[in-house]
Amino acid sequence: MRQITDTILMVRPVQFRSNEETAVNNYYQDGKIKILDQDKKAQDEFDAFAAALEEKGIRVLIVQDQIEFDTPDSIFPNNWISTHENGDIALYPMFAENRRRERRPDAMELMEAEGFQINNVIDYSSAEDEGFFLEGTGSLLLDRVNRKAYCSISPRADEELMIEFCEDFEYTPVIFTAYQTVEDKRLPIYHTNVMMALGENYAVICSDCIDDKKEAKNVLKHLKEDGKEVIVITEDQVNAYAGNMMQVHNDKGERLLVMSDQAYKSLTASQITRLEKYNEIIHPSIATIETLGGGSVRCMMAEVFLPKS
Repeated sequence: MRQITDTILMVRPVQFRSNEETAVNNYYQDGKIKILDQDKKAQDEFDAFAAALEEKGIRVLIVQDQIEFDTPDSIFPNNWISTHENGDIALYPMFAENRRRERRPDAMELMEAEGFQINNVIDYSSAEDEGFFLEGTGSLLLDRVNRKAYCSISPRADEELMIEFCEDFEYTPVIFTAYQTVEDKRLPIYHTNVMMALGENYAVICSDCIDDKKEAKNVLKHLKEDGKEVIVITEDQVNAYAGNMMQVHNDKGERLLVMSDQAYKSLTASQITRLEKYNEIIHPSIATIETLGGGSVRCMMAEVFLPKS
């Protein structure tokens, strides 16, 4: 069982903007800021990011978004799909109606055309009809080796649906609620992967976001019993997307950690040293995408774990 992969699915945007439908509970996106040529700037940032991955030996499968879908958040595909080593694919129920159009068969067709095998599709998207959501590996942080799924409950991560996923895919649920301060109120963070990341041998986490100390203690206990070095980040660093990072490996087996330039600049020298023990860090600048989209590099990368045909 592998924790990290060398193949990434990405979606190149064509109508990128701040999504008015997700702004109600994604407090990281800033739709009030006006950026000229925002779609072009997002495309340029996307292209430079994808090129940086490929230059390091990461295989990148790119789906072109289509203008007729009007999907401003299509650049974040990890929320609607996850792939698994047994050939299973999971499709997820999305909170925002305009994000539901992101689930597209051509992404699966591309993976098959690139030599990957899909055996089974488990589709949870009908839960949208009942008002229940679970937004992929934004909501679910999967420890694929130790078969644990970490999930912060929020309007986009339903607890019962998360447990159903864990039963179907044979994961142990580790459930908590992470918060952020918004206008002096503590409100749930919309996605787990904003405040936490899992590598092969380490975990990056803002434990201060978990206000319930018993929940925080339980999460840390699970990480430590699985041998992860725990690297703690602050809430200010979470606001700079330092929790939204992902470890990958390249075609030579070399480990790489991907985070945004904003996230990298928020880290201390000590944190960087601890992370660089395990992998080289690459940190593309995606300022337009982060500001308007309220997500960062990890959200842009849907890992491909499918077996080869």
